[in-house]
Amino acid sequence: MTFTILFILGLVLSTATRYYLAGRHIRHIAKHRHQVPADFASKISLPEHHKAADYTIAKIRLGLFEIGLSAAILIGFTLLGGIQILHEITLDLLGPGVFQQMALLVTISLITGVIDLPFSLYRQFGIEEQFGFNRMTLKLYVIDSIKGMILGVAIGLPLLWIVLTLMAEAGQYWWLWTWIVWVGFNALLLWLFPTFIAPLFNKFQPLEDGPLKDRIEKLLERCDFTSQGLFIMDGSKRSAHGNAYFTGMGKAKRIVFFDTLIERLNPEEIEAVLAHELGHFKRQHIRKRLIQSFALSLVVLALLGWISTKPWFYLGLGVMPDLNGYNAGLALALFMLVLPVFGFFLTPMNSMGSRKHEYEADAFAAEKSSAHDLITALVKLYQDNAATLTPDPLYSKFYDSHPPAPLRIAHLQKMTH
Repeated sequence: MTFTILFILGLVLSTATRYYLAGRHIRHIAKHRHQVPADFASKISLPEHHKAADYTIAKIRLGLFEIGLSAAILIGFTLLGGIQILHEITLDLLGPGVFQQMALLVTISLITGVIDLPFSLYRQFGIEEQFGFNRMTLKLYVIDSIKGMILGVAIGLPLLWIVLTLMAEAGQYWWLWTWIVWVGFNALLLWLFPTFIAPLFNKFQPLEDGPLKDRIEKLLERCDFTSQGLFIMDGSKRSAHGNAYFTGMGKAKRIVFFDTLIERLNPEEIEAVLAHELGHFKRQHIRKRLIQSFALSLVVLALLGWISTKPWFYLGLGVMPDLNGYNAGLALALFMLVLPVFGFFLTPMNSMGSRKHEYEADAFAAEKSSAHDLITALVKLYQDNAATLTPDPLYSKFYDSHPPAPLRIAHLQKMTH
């Protein structure tokens, strides 16, 4: 009962916090909807400011409904006996063992996927369509979904089988062996993604010779960055949003520009945006994030290793474990459902660290390229992506991985002098 009460308190507190912050955010944006912030008044029109406010509020309102539904589903899976019922059904069909536990986890994943589908469709063909960002057809959406499911089965099921087998056969420290597998799996994905996975969904064309390519190659030389290639991705077939990123590891690093970014920004601005992304690499942000992620996953797996042996963990969440048998899938399912409830309260720390890295990457871009060009590029991206210029300060501190637009621009303006 003690863990049940702790779980309910955590769920109520996290859900209430989500609603409170979302409500603040909506009210703050609505309050400042009718006036463009002074620093942006000459660059962003009032209709564009209205669009950004309305777009942000529409997304948050959909999120409010999802918060409530997610809490209800979590209660349904746990305290109301959903997982227990699914466990008994799969047990009757397959008998005890790894494949029954895999079936349990896959069934839970399918149920949550079906529940999420209407939200995904409305987000893409409702909100994104309404505000002029959607360029995806229903056919492409279905094709992407099918590809994603096939990829999930091809990659996820073997990994799941390995993890559940280790939980059953590797003894008390199975979680340590699982962590080693997890690190290796992520390293493999980093290597596979740019050359094998990403091309399944998008076309990548080498950046043509010309002034832009010359400018970028000079930037890479100044930054001492070796890339396998410069590519343009056909992001416009799905969305009007623009972006740039680099991916891969070691000598397989490649730089990718969305075609929408190339269309919207001039060569100087594209260089500045890329300099910012390179700043993340040169300031070791990506390496630090990976190390933090792997360290956190080790702690989480160790916690799972301990809690999976405690009957109160299962009983407190409405599940009857086999006290003398194999509960790996049950433990994994419950842990993955419950962990976000408590992990939610670490969000501000993660957000703060990410914003610090964004400021450092901006400083690197100002040093290696131009703060002025990065400012003009960011303003265009705020316009094109309908990013609000007036987020609620508390909401922003809690959630935002990037500094609010006014603070970020002010930080860059200090570097233009």
